[in-house]
Amino acid sequence: MNLVKDMLSGKRLALARLISKVENRDSDLPNLFTELYSHTGRAQVWGITGPPGAGKSTLVDRLTAELRKKGKRVAIVAVDPSSPFTGGAILGDRIRMQQHSGDHGVYIRSLGTRGKHGGLSHATKEVVLVLDAAGFDVILVETAGVGQTELDILRLAQTIVVVLVPESGDSIQVMKAGLMEIADVFSVNKSDRPEADQLVRELVTMVSMSPHDEHSWMIPVKKTEAVRDVGVKELLVTIEQHQLYLTRSGKREMKAREFLKNEVADILTERLNESVTSAFETTSGKELLEQLYSRSIDPYRAADIISKV
Repeated sequence: MNLVKDMLSGKRLALARLISKVENRDSDLPNLFTELYSHTGRAQVWGITGPPGAGKSTLVDRLTAELRKKGKRVAIVAVDPSSPFTGGAILGDRIRMQQHSGDHGVYIRSLGTRGKHGGLSHATKEVVLVLDAAGFDVILVETAGVGQTELDILRLAQTIVVVLVPESGDSIQVMKAGLMEIADVFSVNKSDRPEADQLVRELVTMVSMSPHDEHSWMIPVKKTEAVRDVGVKELLVTIEQHQLYLTRSGKREMKAREFLKNEVADILTERLNESVTSAFETTSGKELLEQLYSRSIDPYRAADIISKV
């Protein structure tokens, strides 16, 4: 495929077009992935998540600047809340990161959540694979807010940084949001505020009370002020330490295998949804829907009929 070859040779336009094909669920995706899949598996994928207003975009911007000083190529995927009708993404993150726009070693793309209420769409995961194939060393995935669907980030990122601010609530709120289950590193951002030390103490206590042994990763709690570039280098060192831990413990391979299982499951689910939608558009499908509506058959029986078509 010429598009894949152009992307692999470093052409930005080809990369942008490939990502658009992934977003739009182009019919040619299977052929494109046949060409590019063997080039994946090298990038580090970091998830940056946390409540709105926590300063995630600024922190991503500062981490990117530090990574570029080390000569790393960085891709940023900003997962924005999207319209449930159009699926379009808000481009605020790209506007805030304009300082990197002229840097060929940085690529920034905003994606919509496609109505998944803050979760990650199937397209987001495949965009990460494309960026991996394109040769980026680190892919930063910034997600839109925190909720139960944020557990999706566990299936994608190797290291997850949860960004909080002092006013984001007490430890009970942190537990309710399920953050202990997904965090590899806590960043208490805007840490110049008076409540910061209290939140740090609460998080440290929560971490110490969670089940662990001498082989476990103890979740570090780092203070940052992204706007003033304070604590960002220390946060980067901590993320790199977690990446090293993943390799030494064998968990990097476990995460990669789990990601691939989920990718195949997502493809099958997507195909099944498409086939079911198509089935109801046929004459027999419309008759089946009428039988359902009139209660002459039940939904389980209808599913059996469709699955045998």
